[in-house]
This record gives sequence, structure tokens and C-alpha cells, in this order.
Amino acid sequence: MVQVKLFDCEHEKDLESEINSFLKKIDEDNLIDIKFNVATINEEQNEQIYCFSAMVIYNK
Repeated sequence: MVQVKLFDCEHEKDLESEINSFLKKIDEDNLIDIKFNVATINEEQNEQIYCFSAMVIYNK
């Protein structure tokens, strides 16, 4: 059965760590794909916030 796992972090290193921890739990042959996205949000105080997200697609 095909499944997805979503990740959302403010820092790219946190996202990397979370995905790597998850990938240790599944068999390498079950990994289908990983989709990655970066979004920026401009706050009223001219502060730019990054949102790093990924979707891991795998067979369960």
C-alpha cells in the first residue's frame, strides 16, 4: 500500500534530520520518491521566514 509522510520545518537541517530518522525506519526498497519545497513568508516587520517541507512517498 502506497503511503506518504509529510515533514515541515523552519530550518533545513531540522528537516534533513527528521527525514533521515524516518528513512532509517523503512526498507530502502520501499522508498518511491521524495518531494521537497521551500517557501518564504514576509512578516510585517520585514522579517523573512522560511518554511522547508518534504513529502516522502513509500510502500508500506
